[in-house]
Amino acid sequence: MDEDVQATAARLVRRLKEGNHTITVAESCTGGLLASAFTDIAGASQWFRQSWVTYSNDAKIEELGVTEEALKKRGAVSAEVAIQMAQGARIKANASIALSITGIAGPTNDGSNKKIGTVYVGIASENWANSDITEIGGNRAENKIAFVHFALLTAIKYWDRAMDKAKVARKEEEEKIAAENNAKLMFEEERAKREAEAKENDPWQEDAKGGNENSPHSKESMSSEINWDKE
Repeated sequence: MDEDVQATAARLVRRLKEGNHTITVAESCTGGLLASAFTDIAGASQWFRQSWVTYSNDAKIEELGVTEEALKKRGAVSAEVAIQMAQGARIKANASIALSITGIAGPTNDGSNKKIGTVYVGIASENWANSDITEIGGNRAENKIAFVHFALLTAIKYWDRAMDKAKVARKEEEEKIAAENNAKLMFEEERAKREAEAKENDPWQEDAKGGNENSPHSKESMSSEINWDKE
């Protein structure tokens, strides 16, 4: 395997291992080279789930759930099909992410209106999916290796973006929770202050503390009101 491909695959795998994530792949024109790049790395069984080589349109439909509409409307070499391949593979393999490749390696384009060397890469997680395209000029063998390299670079790009967004989202959620807790604390402090002030200013507090000597309901005034009849 090409050294650049091996190094890039290792970079992606390090990212996967950091969060105990798993990956699966679905290939067409590369015929299993992407899966090979991953399984060349020792310990691949810990994070590599499985792979598909769906060369025909029927295989894409039956194995990965690609729609006939997408194939007819966009063609097998398209962003829509690349994304559907990745989404279908991820669901079937129950993986964290899936990577797909569909392109024209050459030497002919088999009647397609797309250029030889055109490739679409799809990447999908449970919450997002993206696709990138590039055109590579080389022979069939060179294009297949270059397609795999491009797929790995694409995966790293979108993975890093997703992780950055997740980090920002976590920070915003933490700040939101902290603000809510601070607001609750301030509310409780203010309420306790108001209750203390109300208690201090309550006119009945004097009676509660020792009674009011001028009150007509004190014991002294009550006893003075009693009249005894003389015999």
